[in-house]
Amino acid sequence: RGIDEDTECRPVSDRSQARLAAEEDWRLAAAGAGRPLAILRLSGIYGPGRNGFVNLAEGKARRLIKPGQVFNRIHVADIAGAAAMLARGQTPGIFNVTDDEPAPPQDVVEEAARISGMELPPETDFESADLSPMARSFYGENKRVSNARIKDAGYRFRYPDYRAALSALWADGTWRG
Repeated sequence: RGIDEDTECRPVSDRSQARLAAEEDWRLAAAGAGRPLAILRLSGIYGPGRNGFVNLAEGKARRLIKPGQVFNRIHVADIAGAAAMLARGQTPGIFNVTDDEPAPPQDVVEEAARISGMELPPETDFESADLSPMARSFYGENKRVSNARIKDAGYRFRYPDYRAALSALWADGTWRG
């Protein structure tokens, strides 16, 4: 089932700690204003101009292998769709806005290469990879995140997984941005 909105938050990176502090600030502001608050917790964001095809085309794609590492992702269209639905309904709560399929990052690169026919970069072991501190910290958190609550609220994902989204981005040519 994965991590849901009721799972205790234990942020690892400074970035994640700042996000949790921002949630608390928004809670206080909403309570002070007497307004409902929907907090959207987003996974790795991608869409037109920011995706595996762009990384492959620019020679920036990497297949970093860290055994057991998985992430969820979310297409920008689904972020917008979920936010609009929650705003229309004035629906309060915390919602994980994330796809249905946590997957290793190299799987996404491989799928983008398969769809596009672009050259697949070689595998690189995570431990020996030359990464910036920011990039390395991204791999410091490993989660399987549940999106059941946003679905229960009535949202239906346009792109339920990275395969559907990548196929659509390639087919309609919007991958370039």
